[in-house]
Amino acid sequence: MSTVETIPPQAQPQPRALPRRRRMLSASLPAAGEPMVWLTGGSLLICLLMIIGLLALVLWNGMSTFWPQGLVQVRTLTGKTLLGEVTREETYTPGPDALDELGQAAAQARARLEAQGGQAVRRLLRTGNFDLTNTHFTWIHDFTIDRQDRPEWAMVVERQSWGRFYGALAGFAIDGKEQAQTPAEAWDLFNRHHDEVRRRFQQRRLLETDQIGQVNRALEDARLAVREAELDSGRGSQAWQKAQARFLKVEGWSREEFAHITGQIQQLNAENDRYKLRMRTADGKDATIALADVVRAYPANRLDFWGKLGVYGSRAWEFLSDVPREANSEGGVFPAIFGTVLMTLIMSLAVVPLGVLAALYLREYAKAGPVVSAVRIAVNNLAGVPSIVFGVFGLGFFCYGIGSWIDAGPQTAWPRWVWYGSLGVLGGVLGAALLVGSIAWRRPHPSQGRRSPAWGYLALALWLATVLLAVAMVAKSPFFHGFYRARLPNPTFGKGALIWGSFTLALLTLPVVIVATEEALAAVPNSMREGSYACGGSKWQTIRRIVLPRAMPGILTGTILAMARGAGEVAPLMLVGAVKYVPELPVDSSFPFGANKSFMHLGFHIYDVGFQSQNSEASKPMVFTATLLLIAIIAVLNLAAITLRSRLRKKFVTNQF
Repeated sequence: MSTVETIPPQAQPQPRALPRRRRMLSASLPAAGEPMVWLTGGSLLICLLMIIGLLALVLWNGMSTFWPQGLVQVRTLTGKTLLGEVTREETYTPGPDALDELGQAAAQARARLEAQGGQAVRRLLRTGNFDLTNTHFTWIHDFTIDRQDRPEWAMVVERQSWGRFYGALAGFAIDGKEQAQTPAEAWDLFNRHHDEVRRRFQQRRLLETDQIGQVNRALEDARLAVREAELDSGRGSQAWQKAQARFLKVEGWSREEFAHITGQIQQLNAENDRYKLRMRTADGKDATIALADVVRAYPANRLDFWGKLGVYGSRAWEFLSDVPREANSEGGVFPAIFGTVLMTLIMSLAVVPLGVLAALYLREYAKAGPVVSAVRIAVNNLAGVPSIVFGVFGLGFFCYGIGSWIDAGPQTAWPRWVWYGSLGVLGGVLGAALLVGSIAWRRPHPSQGRRSPAWGYLALALWLATVLLAVAMVAKSPFFHGFYRARLPNPTFGKGALIWGSFTLALLTLPVVIVATEEALAAVPNSMREGSYACGGSKWQTIRRIVLPRAMPGILTGTILAMARGAGEVAPLMLVGAVKYVPELPVDSSFPFGANKSFMHLGFHIYDVGFQSQNSEASKPMVFTATLLLIAIIAVLNLAAITLRSRLRKKFVTNQF
């Protein structure tokens, strides 16, 4: 037996170790991927800093808008006395003509300016009292200040009209008689009576808007019924006489109801007119303010932290729950909040089913070819079209096209014989489409070979012709004279409205939903489809039970993106329904349930307050506040969709069977 000679481990040849320096060079940084780690991490950090910086800017300015500031009383070298809130402060270099308006005090101001090295500080003082001074803000330069202090009983009075009033609390009158001798007594009387006066004010506003509005609406409906009967049956017909009799009855009732409501309003006004707040401006002018016109008042320099927090909470609640006032620079934005949320929900209900069904057909049913490729290219191109183009389309198609047709019917209807002839042609084209479609979709027998794709193209053309002819017949029907022709020339649907704004944004966001849905469907493994077919499942059963549940998280991702983009769009809405100010909510108890009404939108509100307001300085804080609110609304809507998507992901994991 032969033996195998083994070599001891110590006697085996060992590979020569590389020098340490050569080993380090061989494992260079590019080989280890370290540069990409730093590059990608740095890019992520920069993106996060940009996002955090933007959110911090909006959050700080938006949240600090309602915090009450102390009042400063300033006396200038020229003897002018001002009282107000300091809203901005900046350092600048005065020009040579900065002292021309100071007169005899110019020398003293020049000496101060020279002592400061030619640099000065100016403050923007919100002085209010627009009804007395015709201005809201005034610049105060530090070299012109003679004396400044903080009066104890300096008051901020936020009014229903004319903006804020700044002055000293001078008294409180009831029925024309002075009831207070000191500011403390006047302040106590204000707190005692103001809530009750504001309750009566709100009641009066409810009577003026809701009650009188209901009376006018009933009278207008009766008048329109008479006009409609006249158009349908002719003047003097039985239907017209019946409608006319009902109109006279409603007219009599409306007079009685209007007189009753007017009496209630006069009684509330008389009760509120008893209470007056007396104020004195910084320059010694007396002013009397009706207590009903006071939204809120507080002694700014006497408030502690909890007092300021109370004012802050009151302002924030008013902003969320009340209607705007003072050219949208004061008050609340509840109509804009309601309009934004409602429009976004209607848009989502319109775009999601349509986009998902279109994507399902393109991915699961349609065969690859030039038509499908052209459709995909068109969808991708629509995603890059400027939003204002969709606004122009919505204005022309929805408002002036469909809306006008709903109101008054076709402007030029077809003759009846043409319409009946088109009906026969429609039947023939429809029958041909069904026949050719059945041939195109039926699987040929193996002995027949492969069927020409021309049958499919012909079927598609016939179906398209059927749809176009049906739409033309509906649009040119000689038997339809409109649903709201009696209301013309005041259109019902032939104008910008909530429904048209929602549909326009649905078209704008449709490509996003289609693309996202297609990608989600494509992510489902084909093996799962084949397994379903092997088990005897049909095409629709496979889509419904296998494909859609596992693609639903991706579909919801597209929905989230569509909702976020739709809620923040402004340009199309400026053409199809969004307006500067409308205190009524776009809802109604009768058909069409408010869908035909104009509405407020937070995005358009931000644009109006920031760039169209006559009082830009007072409106500037509202820009950040409304922006913060819009971000919060979008975040809440997206959070709801993300939560649903997470639950579906946990339920359906694509890599599990």
